[in-house]
Amino acid sequence: MIEQLTAQLRRDEGTQATAYKDSMDFLTIGVGRLIDSRKPGAGLRPDEIDYLLRNDINDRVQALTKALPWFDRLDEARRGALINMAFQLGTAGLLGFKSTLALISAGKYSEAAEQMLKSKWATQTPARAKRLAEQMKTGEWK
Repeated sequence: MIEQLTAQLRRDEGTQATAYKDSMDFLTIGVGRLIDSRKPGAGLRPDEIDYLLRNDINDRVQALTKALPWFDRLDEARRGALINMAFQLGTAGLLGFKSTLALISAGKYSEAAEQMLKSKWATQTPARAKRLAEQMKTGEWK
């Protein structure tokens, strides 16, 4: 039954990877998943949010491992800081921090942290930047 119902719902609802407005003007995603906050019960369940987040983290890890040959040699906290930045800025945005990344690659973590705090990113999200710079400097989770 599940296979037939799945095929039927995909046909009747359609499949959208991005948010769209349904026939009643409510935000929807996937196969008829209501995500509009105007409707009670709409949205994602906690396990679905966790699933999406794990996928997003794994995507960033793969991208950074490919783009930065030294990434895997960092301790977990410093890798985490870079993943966090890539999550916010996109991988391409993080890779634009060329001098910071060169310092990290050379093991100059204090200098890299200083560079992080001198960036436009740090002026846009100062609390996050300060935490991640400290994490980069110390190698301890913040």
